[in-house]
Amino acid sequence: METLPSLTHDLVSISSHDDEAAAGEYILTWLREHTNARVSRDDHGNVIARKGQGDTSLALVGHHDVVPPDESQVDADGEYVIEERDGRLYGRGAADMKGCVAAAMLAFRDADPASELVFASFVGEEQGGVGCQAAIEDGFAPDYAVVGEGSTGYSAPGVTDVAVAHKGRRGSTIVAEGAAAHASEPDAGANAIYRATDAVDVVRDLDFPSTTVLGHEMSGSVAATEIDGGSAWNVIPERCAVTVDERTVPDERAPLDRVEAIDGVSWRVDQDLPPMACGDAGFAERVLDAATAAQDATPEHVVKPHATDAGWLAQAGTDCVVVGAAEPGEAHTADESVSLTVVERCRNVYERVAESWPSE
Repeated sequence: METLPSLTHDLVSISSHDDEAAAGEYILTWLREHTNARVSRDDHGNVIARKGQGDTSLALVGHHDVVPPDESQVDADGEYVIEERDGRLYGRGAADMKGCVAAAMLAFRDADPASELVFASFVGEEQGGVGCQAAIEDGFAPDYAVVGEGSTGYSAPGVTDVAVAHKGRRGSTIVAEGAAAHASEPDAGANAIYRATDAVDVVRDLDFPSTTVLGHEMSGSVAATEIDGGSAWNVIPERCAVTVDERTVPDERAPLDRVEAIDGVSWRVDQDLPPMACGDAGFAERVLDAATAAQDATPEHVVKPHATDAGWLAQAGTDCVVVGAAEPGEAHTADESVSLTVVERCRNVYERVAESWPSE
């Protein structure tokens, strides 16, 4: 029988930063060969499998796309470089998040579910969750979901916790328009950089949104992160743009539209990845029980700072938690790796939840 390390190795070795088709085909074929589930791949490239029956559905959710690899992570032929040492698998996508896709595949295969069990691996998570959004638009609507993004190392090093909430991200642009003039006669124009800096002062004075999820405090943030303006050292600038990164919390947004009260300033939203908050305390506790049973340490409910596909699912009505092997700082790096022991732990958690939820 195929082992979790070998399955993880196979998945990580498949290039999927430019085109997810090969990775999706591998997952599709594996599920058809190793399970009796109803397996399909939709027109977007998402792979979805279902087994069991019941009034309640639980999904094990991941994604098989990855960010572009570092030069050190590909060989001369463009193939991904994979290395296993000291109990860890190194390679692009090992932590984010093919290790836990493999764990979910095996848990889906082996679990005797208490109700309908769904496996879903989406495309385009690294492009803002486009695969998950498309699946939702096509009717994907599980009641509950365990999303396999990283949740290890939050309460203590090496502990796989259960994230009951995560922040979203709203990226936006402030554009200040002015009028060009020769810099020797500044009053003849309208300085767009000055207007932009006035807008930045507004951003700096905004209160960060905050909320509480299952007793855990969440606080957002707002920061100007890029500025682009001016055309020459001796020209009063007629345009200046400022990028704003906002980390959002459920049901709250910073009032960034206030900058438009400044003459010549407009504001547009470029990306809005939703936050996630689990609304079912009983489900969150059941997953925490499974995580506790799967390890010697004592995991906790935590809040995750990064947006995931759980945000889109939660926005559509699915109660989600996040349980995964990746630790902070492991994903998207030149030495990305994942602990195979922790991946196995996650497989254990997924299977335990599948067989115990919903409770009698």
